[in-house]
Amino acid sequence: MTADGDDATEHDGDLPLPRTLCDTAALAALEDASAGALWRLAEPGRQLDANVVRIPPGRRVDTHREPDLDVLLLVLAGEGSLAAPDGTQSLRAGTLIWLPHGSTRSLAAGDEGLTYLTVHRRRPGLRITSPGAASPSDGPSRQR
Repeated sequence: MTADGDDATEHDGDLPLPRTLCDTAALAALEDASAGALWRLAEPGRQLDANVVRIPPGRRVDTHREPDLDVLLLVLAGEGSLAAPDGTQSLRAGTLIWLPHGSTRSLAAGDEGLTYLTVHRRRPGLRITSPGAASPSDGPSRQR
């Protein structure tokens, strides 16, 4: 029951329901997994983006910067390292890293490869606007 006495088992057909999306342990255990995204969150109406990504043994994601989005990175399997301007951190299964927007980083996989989950706010879709045009809700237009 909920606090107001409503029965929580009743369901309005228009409300979204929690559900299992994938088995990350099964994805991380794939021995023949290719490099890149093994899974992507693709549910309609979502406010988040999420990916399960695999970096094969000895490979890396080069140094880059995400100017707009904070990212949570959870290591699911394997090991590797995260390099940032303040040093290098070891990564292993269970490590949870916050990558604040504006931060510079690179990732390197170790001998077993590296499989991780990333979660961040959904990036708004790109819009084509005239130079100098502004939308009331967006403020000044930005080119991406």
